[in-house]
Amino acid sequence: MPAPDTSSFSIDLADTAATEALGARLAGALAPGLTVFLDGDLGAGKTTLVRGVLRALGHAGKVKSPTFTLLESYAISSLNFPLYHFDFYRFTDPDEFIEAGLDEYFGQTGDAAGVCLVEWPDKAGGHLPSPDLRIALAVVGEARHARLSACSEGGRACLDRLLHAAEGRPGQA
Repeated sequence: MPAPDTSSFSIDLADTAATEALGARLAGALAPGLTVFLDGDLGAGKTTLVRGVLRALGHAGKVKSPTFTLLESYAISSLNFPLYHFDFYRFTDPDEFIEAGLDEYFGQTGDAAGVCLVEWPDKAGGHLPSPDLRIALAVVGEARHARLSACSEGGRACLDRLLHAAEGRPGQA
C-alpha cells in the first residue's frame, strides 16, 4: 500500500467548535521556525483556528485578531518557542510590513525560532517568506471548509504529525 500523501488534505468543519478542534490538532503538530499562512474571507475562521491552537497549548487569556496591533506574541510555558499571531488586513501598502520591522520574526533559527501564524499574508506582498503550511478556510453554507497544504519539508512534517495524531479517531480527517 502506498504511503499517504502528506502534502495536503481537506476537512469540513461543521461549526466554530470544529474549527477550534482543528486548531487544537494543529497545536500538537507545530515546530519551531514554521510559518503558517491563514487564508480566507472575513469571518471564515482564521482567528477561531488560532484560538484553538492557543487553547490547546494552555493559553487561558483572550485571543483576538491583531487587526490593529498587527502582532500578538505568546510565550506559552508548554512550548519551548514563541508563537506569533499576525494580521495584515489593514495594510494599504505591502511596504508597511518592512516599515513596521516585522521581517525580524520570520526565518529565525535556533532558540529565537518561533511559529508565525499569519492572517491576510497577501497584504504584505512579496515581503513575507514562503509559507511552510497554508490553510485556506472558506464558509460553505452554515459550515466551514479547510484545506491544509504543505509548501515545504517542514510543512509536510507538520501535516504528517497532524494526520498521525488523528489516526483512529472517528470523524477526523
